[in-house]
Amino acid sequence: MVDPKILETFPNPAPGRDYVIEHTHHEFTSLCPMTGHPDFADITVRYVPDKVCVELKSLKLYFHAFRNEGSFFEAVTNTICDDLGRVMKPRSLTIVSRWKARGGFTSTVTAEWNAKAIRAKRPR
Repeated sequence: MVDPKILETFPNPAPGRDYVIEHTHHEFTSLCPMTGHPDFADITVRYVPDKVCVELKSLKLYFHAFRNEGSFFEAVTNTICDDLGRVMKPRSLTIVSRWKARGGFTSTVTAEWNAKAIRAKRPR
C-alpha cells in the first residue's frame, strides 16, 4: 500500500483566487493484480487549490511508489484522488488516468473530488 505521507505541500501563493493547476506524469507504472505484468499510464492531476498546493518532487515519489503495487486501474485512480484530496483539501480535484494498450484495449479512468460535496456527505 502506498503511503500518502510521501506527499508534501506548500502554501497557495494566491488563496483568494480560483485558478487551475494541471500536472501530467508520463511515467506512471503499477502492476496488474491478475498477471503481475506492468501497466503504464499518463496521470493528470487537475485542481483548484485552497490553502495549499502539492509539491512536485513529492508527487513524483508518490507516483513511483505504485511501481510494485498490484492494483486495478480504477483503484489506482481513486486512491490517488482520495490521497491528494485528503492531503490538499482542494476546492476541486480531478484525476485522469490514461492507460496504455493491453490486450488491444486502452482505458481512461476519471475520479473527482469536490470539497463542498465531500463536506455535505458527512454524517451530522
